[in-house]
Amino acid sequence: MPPRPKKYICPFTKSGIKYIDYKDPKTLAMYITYYRSIQSRFHTGVSLKMQKQLARGIKRARQMALLPAVRYEKG
Repeated sequence: MPPRPKKYICPFTKSGIKYIDYKDPKTLAMYITYYRSIQSRFHTGVSLKMQKQLARGIKRARQMALLPAVRYEKG
């Protein structure tokens, strides 16, 4: 019998966060890649409900200019 895949626990649920707020750019920035795209659930281990809130929060923070929308190059 093959081993079962590891079951991931959502980091937001584990820490007791019920709602992801767009006014917390430090938390949101952890879930953005180098090219400023939102990381998938597969890479982060976030539950579906929290992933939807996370994406909405990142998009709102970009609208309010709390997070950068694109990566800027020098030169």
